[in-house]
Amino acid sequence: MRTDRRSRIEIHGDLHHGAPCIRGTRVPVRTILGSLADGLSADEIRDAYPQLGAEDISAALAYAAEVLKDDVVIPLSA
Repeated sequence: MRTDRRSRIEIHGDLHHGAPCIRGTRVPVRTILGSLADGLSADEIRDAYPQLGAEDISAALAYAAEVLKDDVVIPLSA
C-alpha cells in the first residue's frame, strides 16, 4: 500500500523557498531523494535526520512518483 504523501509532505513559501518538506520538519523531499540516489539506506537517512520516520521516506518517494507520472520527455536532436 502506498503512503499517503499528502499527510506527510507540506509546501510553504517561507520554508525552504517553497520546496516540499516533510511535515513538521525542515527536511526537504529533495534531500531524502538525493540521499537515496547516493546509496544511503533508509536507516542511514533516519540516523542523519532522527526526526524522520520510515513513513516519511516512503512519502518522499510517493511524492516524487506522483510529480513525475505525467512528465513527458522529448529528446532533442543533436
